[in-house]
Amino acid sequence: MKAALFLGCSAPVRAQNYEASFRLVADALGIELVDILEFGCCGYPAASIDDLAAAVLAARNLALAEAQDLDLITLCSACLGSLASARERILKDDELKAAVDRELDKIDLKFEGKTQVIHAARVLYETVGAENIKRAVKRPLEGLKVAVHYGCHYLKPGDVVGHTDNPEAPVSLDEMVRATGAETLEYAGRLGCCGGGILGVSEETALNVTQKRLQSAFNARADCMVTVCPFCSVMLEGNQKKIEKQSESKFNLPVLYLPQLIGLSLGLDPDALGFKLNRVKAKKILAEYSPDSSR
Repeated sequence: MKAALFLGCSAPVRAQNYEASFRLVADALGIELVDILEFGCCGYPAASIDDLAAAVLAARNLALAEAQDLDLITLCSACLGSLASARERILKDDELKAAVDRELDKIDLKFEGKTQVIHAARVLYETVGAENIKRAVKRPLEGLKVAVHYGCHYLKPGDVVGHTDNPEAPVSLDEMVRATGAETLEYAGRLGCCGGGILGVSEETALNVTQKRLQSAFNARADCMVTVCPFCSVMLEGNQKKIEKQSESKFNLPVLYLPQLIGLSLGLDPDALGFKLNRVKAKKILAEYSPDSSR
């Protein structure tokens, strides 16, 4: 598979480990990524302020990929929702499409809707497949207990993002984690929000939601959590110390990106997978499962 990699705004700043690990894993599993340097914001921040501006921002990125006959892979679940939703709305609303076309014409771009928007995890699940990941494993993560966090935008709205997974009973991330040899855990609220959606409205409420996710995973005796969204990681990992201090709790729960976990099982270098950039260090996991461990 050959597709354009859309980094968005969060990944280059807050999730370099996500980008680095996905690039390595994609290469190892036969996915060719194309960088389009002209890519810009997905439009998500503008959606609640100016509908046309949000649509134009999204359509511009889609048109850039379309000009190279490429589908678009996004790391960020919010970018997925923004780009896929805008594509859907523009194609169904002739008036909106005409307005978008007028704006894109000013910069010599054309949007026809040929480019599909696909989440990086969906590519791994549907294009590569859990069985092929399992066959590529060189360092099985047997004994590792993982609390998978799906988040809100990876699967929903299902009719827009086009995932084959059931948004009410998803299995895709669990199956890929299990392909590495690790065990996935059932835990209360596993399909719940990370809290990030209300962080700008009420930090206290948002962090309370995040605390519940962390506490539940911790109670299930997880060795780590796994996510596929930069902002979910910001909430679960980036705010973990603050939550521990406010709630007088102690989690010390590493939050890994799915490609980091898969990359580790493929025997790839932890430093190249960005483990040094993780805020909550996965020292115990690396001591047991890294390529140079004695296990």
